[in-house]
Amino acid sequence: MSDAKSKVLPKLLIVEDDPGLQAQLKWAYPEFDVVIAGDRASALAALRADEPPVVTLDLGLPPDADGTSEGFALLDEIMALKPDTKVIVASGHGARESALRAIAKGAYDFYQKPVDIEALGLIVRRALELHRIEAENRQLAARSGEDNRVLGRMITGAPEMVKVARTIERVANTNVSVMLLGASGTGKELLARGLHDASDRAGGAFVAINCAAIPENLLESELFGHEKGAFTGAVKTTEGKIELAHGGTLFLDEVGDIPLPLQVKLLRFLQERVIERIGSRKSIAVDTRIVCATHQDLEAMIGDGRFREDLFYRLAEIVIRIPSLAERPGDAGLLARAFLTRFAREMNPAVKGFAADALAAIDAWHWPGNVRELENRVKRAVIMADGKLVSAADLDLAEPDEAGEAVLNLKAAREAADRRVIRHALARSEGNISQTAKLLGISRPTLYDLLKQYDLQA
Repeated sequence: MSDAKSKVLPKLLIVEDDPGLQAQLKWAYPEFDVVIAGDRASALAALRADEPPVVTLDLGLPPDADGTSEGFALLDEIMALKPDTKVIVASGHGARESALRAIAKGAYDFYQKPVDIEALGLIVRRALELHRIEAENRQLAARSGEDNRVLGRMITGAPEMVKVARTIERVANTNVSVMLLGASGTGKELLARGLHDASDRAGGAFVAINCAAIPENLLESELFGHEKGAFTGAVKTTEGKIELAHGGTLFLDEVGDIPLPLQVKLLRFLQERVIERIGSRKSIAVDTRIVCATHQDLEAMIGDGRFREDLFYRLAEIVIRIPSLAERPGDAGLLARAFLTRFAREMNPAVKGFAADALAAIDAWHWPGNVRELENRVKRAVIMADGKLVSAADLDLAEPDEAGEAVLNLKAAREAADRRVIRHALARSEGNISQTAKLLGISRPTLYDLLKQYDLQA
């Protein structure tokens, strides 16, 4: 009877090297079938054998019991093998930094040692419930026809973008600052809105500002507001974007374009959570979460003295890299169909879909302008189409055969394939060189050589 009962209990894998704590945790949760592992190897074996929905992981594992390297290595392997697993990490080693890093890598939550058994139990049960709900949602989606939407609004079927969305969901209800890195047109504002909508600030305002689109002499007023008479033309007191987003989220697009003097003022706000309008000495407390984005290399700008390092680390508590459309296999076709449906309804109801040559051209194109380019081409094509189906000519894209003429020799074909696979691996590992090399089955030095050879960036 007890054996039959144990089979229906949900699995809980506890990765802990302290024998005393192992015993304490094993008997603390009678509603779980608890599996104990004391090191990385036995934890991976248990993960494969039992497929536990929830794992508690002490980052300080042998042979690095006084550090976190072994624990983080195990976390990476769990996320690679079973990305839907809810991992709850524990660390007494730089708790905040380790927690943020773990969440960025895919962990569900964290707790600090010494362990509060009851508090940990609440986290474990919440994680199990979330795992169950997600599994049900996947089943429902499979039965009803998945519309490939994540974060409620973004269309994708690519694992690379799903991983980005899941990371955003995990950090949404924290107050950490999030930096979105990606090329122009990859959907950074859409993801920022998704983060806001998934957070406990969803009832507040989402305010967006493109720092590159506003002249330097006006940007300070846009961000911080001004008092009446503060300068010529200031005919009334005006709240800035930071103040308008009180209780909500401020999205700073192209944050790399903020001039250095204004970076100092933004840093003060992030440190003290107060602002001063132009022309005023009164400090105003503001509860605004900052999400920022850029396509620039901020670390290089720091080296050149064009961006403050202390501001960077305030803005980049969690960094999320967004893959380009070319690094999201299948997404161009999904998005193109969604855009066509929308634009046909608005502009040309006679258009019902894509011709075969158009779909082939969409799949073959490299999309240097990313989603924005795709959206604009589909809009133009819908307007220009004469019949029911949009053709490749309407899209103004080269036919696949034309596009492929340059890679008819074996060397060029191999290079093209190498580039594509490396980009996909980099996107999946969020730029982590070690993880990318592991995914590709090559050494780090070999990967560095390939990156240099093909002029690719991690």
